[in-house]
Amino acid sequence: MTISSLEKHIKTIEEIERISNDLRISGKKIVTTNGSFDIMHSAHLSMLVRARGEGDALIVLLNSDKSIQNNKGPLRPIIPEQQRALMLAGLKPVDYVVIFPQADPLEYLARIKPDVHVKGGSYEPARVQKEEQLLRTWGGICKYFKLESGLSSTDIIRTILNRYGSSGKAP
Repeated sequence: MTISSLEKHIKTIEEIERISNDLRISGKKIVTTNGSFDIMHSAHLSMLVRARGEGDALIVLLNSDKSIQNNKGPLRPIIPEQQRALMLAGLKPVDYVVIFPQADPLEYLARIKPDVHVKGGSYEPARVQKEEQLLRTWGGICKYFKLESGLSSTDIIRTILNRYGSSGKAP
Protein backbone atom coordinates (compact mmCIF):
# COMPACT_ATOMS: atom_id res chain seq x y z
CA MET A 1 0.00 0.00 0.00
CA THR A 2 1.27 3.45 -0.90
CA ILE A 3 0.20 6.97 0.00
CA SER A 4 -0.99 7.54 -3.58
CA SER A 5 -3.17 4.41 -3.37
CA LEU A 6 -4.76 5.81 -0.19
CA GLU A 7 -5.30 9.22 -1.80
CA LYS A 8 -7.51 7.50 -4.40
CA HIS A 9 -10.07 6.96 -1.63
CA ILE A 10 -10.34 10.71 -0.95
CA LYS A 11 -13.01 12.05 -3.28
CA THR A 12 -14.75 15.27 -4.19
CA ILE A 13 -18.50 15.47 -3.68
CA GLU A 14 -19.00 15.22 -7.45
CA GLU A 15 -16.96 12.01 -7.59
CA ILE A 16 -18.74 10.50 -4.60
CA GLU A 17 -22.15 11.32 -6.11
CA ARG A 18 -21.23 9.24 -9.19
CA ILE A 19 -19.83 6.44 -7.02
CA SER A 20 -22.97 6.47 -4.84
CA ASN A 21 -25.22 6.25 -7.88
CA ASP A 22 -23.21 3.29 -9.20
CA LEU A 23 -23.36 1.56 -5.81
CA ARG A 24 -27.11 2.13 -5.59
CA ILE A 25 -27.67 0.75 -9.11
CA SER A 26 -25.65 -2.32 -8.09
CA GLY A 27 -27.98 -2.84 -5.13
CA LYS A 28 -25.35 -1.91 -2.54
CA LYS A 29 -26.26 -0.40 0.82
CA ILE A 30 -24.51 2.96 1.37
CA VAL A 31 -23.52 4.06 4.87
CA THR A 32 -22.22 7.49 5.84
CA THR A 33 -20.87 9.02 9.00
CA ASN A 34 -19.38 12.41 9.66
CA GLY A 35 -17.05 14.12 12.06
CA SER A 36 -13.82 15.94 12.72
CA PHE A 37 -11.63 12.91 13.47
CA ASP A 38 -9.07 15.42 14.71
CA ILE A 39 -6.93 13.22 16.93
CA MET A 40 -7.69 9.62 16.00
CA HIS A 41 -8.33 7.20 18.86
CA SER A 42 -9.85 3.78 19.44
CA ALA A 43 -13.42 5.09 19.86
CA HIS A 44 -13.20 6.48 16.32
CA LEU A 45 -12.04 3.13 15.00
CA SER A 46 -14.70 1.24 16.93
CA MET A 47 -17.43 3.49 15.54
CA LEU A 48 -16.10 3.16 11.98
CA VAL A 49 -16.00 -0.64 12.25
CA ARG A 50 -19.58 -0.70 13.52
CA ALA A 51 -20.70 1.79 10.85
CA ARG A 52 -19.15 -0.31 8.07
CA GLY A 53 -21.08 -3.30 9.40
CA GLU A 54 -24.32 -1.48 8.57
CA GLY A 55 -23.86 -1.75 4.81
CA ASP A 56 -21.68 -2.44 1.78
CA ALA A 57 -19.75 0.85 1.52
CA LEU A 58 -18.77 3.39 4.16
CA ILE A 59 -18.32 7.03 3.16
CA VAL A 60 -16.84 9.32 5.83
CA LEU A 61 -17.83 12.97 5.56
CA LEU A 62 -14.91 14.81 7.14
CA ASN A 63 -15.26 18.33 8.51
CA SER A 64 -12.86 20.74 6.81
CA ASP A 65 -10.42 22.74 8.91
CA LYS A 66 -12.61 25.84 8.53
CA SER A 67 -15.80 24.06 9.60
CA ILE A 68 -14.02 22.69 12.69
CA GLN A 69 -12.77 26.19 13.57
CA ASN A 70 -16.32 27.49 13.23
CA ASN A 71 -17.67 24.68 15.44
CA LYS A 72 -14.87 24.27 18.01
CA GLY A 73 -12.88 27.49 17.97
CA PRO A 74 -9.69 28.85 16.39
CA LEU A 75 -7.29 26.42 18.10
CA ARG A 76 -8.75 23.40 16.36
CA PRO A 77 -8.16 21.26 14.46
CA ILE A 78 -4.81 19.99 15.66
CA ILE A 79 -4.27 17.87 12.54
CA PRO A 80 -4.91 19.48 9.09
CA GLU A 81 -7.76 18.14 6.93
CA GLN A 82 -5.61 16.47 4.26
CA GLN A 83 -3.70 14.51 6.92
CA ARG A 84 -6.94 13.53 8.69
CA ALA A 85 -8.44 12.44 5.37
CA LEU A 86 -5.39 10.35 4.55
CA MET A 87 -5.44 8.63 7.95
CA LEU A 88 -9.13 7.80 7.52
CA ALA A 89 -8.56 6.53 3.98
CA GLY A 90 -5.98 4.11 5.38
CA LEU A 91 -8.44 2.46 7.74
CA LYS A 92 -9.88 -0.85 6.58
CA PRO A 93 -13.56 -0.06 7.31
CA VAL A 94 -13.46 3.19 5.29
CA ASP A 95 -14.19 3.02 1.57
CA TYR A 96 -14.20 6.74 0.78
CA VAL A 97 -13.55 10.09 2.46
CA VAL A 98 -15.09 13.40 1.40
CA ILE A 99 -14.11 16.71 3.03
CA PHE A 100 -17.06 19.05 3.53
CA PRO A 101 -16.72 22.79 4.24
CA GLN A 102 -20.17 23.44 5.73
CA ALA A 103 -21.05 23.53 9.43
CA ASP A 104 -23.12 20.37 9.01
CA PRO A 105 -23.22 17.53 6.45
CA LEU A 106 -26.79 18.14 5.24
CA GLU A 107 -25.91 19.26 1.70
CA TYR A 108 -23.57 16.33 1.16
CA LEU A 109 -26.03 13.84 2.66
CA ALA A 110 -28.68 15.11 0.23
CA ARG A 111 -26.31 14.57 -2.68
CA ILE A 112 -25.16 11.08 -1.58
CA LYS A 113 -28.53 9.83 -0.25
CA PRO A 114 -27.15 7.11 2.02
CA ASP A 115 -29.31 4.24 3.22
CA VAL A 116 -27.90 4.63 6.72
CA HIS A 117 -26.22 7.60 8.41
CA VAL A 118 -24.35 6.71 11.60
CA LYS A 119 -23.82 9.10 14.48
CA GLY A 120 -21.22 8.10 17.02
CA GLY A 121 -20.43 9.67 20.33
CA SER A 122 -20.79 13.43 20.55
CA TYR A 123 -23.49 15.09 18.51
CA GLU A 124 -25.99 17.89 18.98
CA PRO A 125 -29.63 16.70 19.18
CA ALA A 126 -30.97 19.70 17.18
CA ARG A 127 -28.52 19.04 14.36
CA VAL A 128 -29.25 15.30 14.39
CA GLN A 129 -32.98 16.01 14.10
CA LYS A 130 -32.36 17.85 10.80
CA GLU A 131 -30.26 14.93 9.54
CA GLU A 132 -33.00 12.43 10.48
CA GLN A 133 -35.66 14.49 8.72
CA LEU A 134 -33.52 14.77 5.60
CA LEU A 135 -32.74 11.04 5.44
CA ARG A 136 -36.44 10.17 5.79
CA THR A 137 -37.17 12.04 2.53
CA TRP A 138 -35.58 9.18 0.55
CA GLY A 139 -36.18 6.36 3.04
CA GLY A 140 -32.82 6.50 4.79
CA ILE A 141 -32.33 6.07 8.53
CA CYS A 142 -30.00 7.36 11.25
CA LYS A 143 -28.35 4.99 13.70
CA TYR A 144 -26.70 6.05 16.94
CA PHE A 145 -23.74 4.47 18.68
CA LYS A 146 -22.87 5.42 22.26
CA LEU A 147 -19.71 7.33 23.06
CA GLU A 148 -16.99 5.29 24.70
CA SER A 149 -16.45 6.99 28.04
CA GLY A 150 -13.28 9.05 28.38
CA LEU A 151 -12.34 8.81 24.72
CA SER A 152 -12.47 12.03 22.74
CA SER A 153 -10.00 14.29 21.01
CA THR A 154 -10.81 16.98 23.57
CA ASP A 155 -10.04 14.56 26.43
CA ILE A 156 -6.73 13.61 24.82
CA ILE A 157 -5.77 17.28 24.44
CA ARG A 158 -6.63 17.89 28.12
CA THR A 159 -4.51 14.91 29.17
CA ILE A 160 -1.53 16.19 27.18
CA LEU A 161 -1.88 19.67 28.67
CA ASN A 162 -2.23 18.28 32.20
CA ARG A 163 0.83 16.06 31.83
CA TYR A 164 3.13 18.45 30.01
CA GLY A 165 1.70 21.82 30.91
CA SER A 166 2.57 24.86 28.88
CA SER A 167 6.23 23.85 28.55
CA GLY A 168 5.40 21.31 25.86
CA LYS A 169 8.45 19.31 26.94
CA ALA A 170 8.00 15.58 26.98
CA PRO A 171 9.87 13.70 29.71
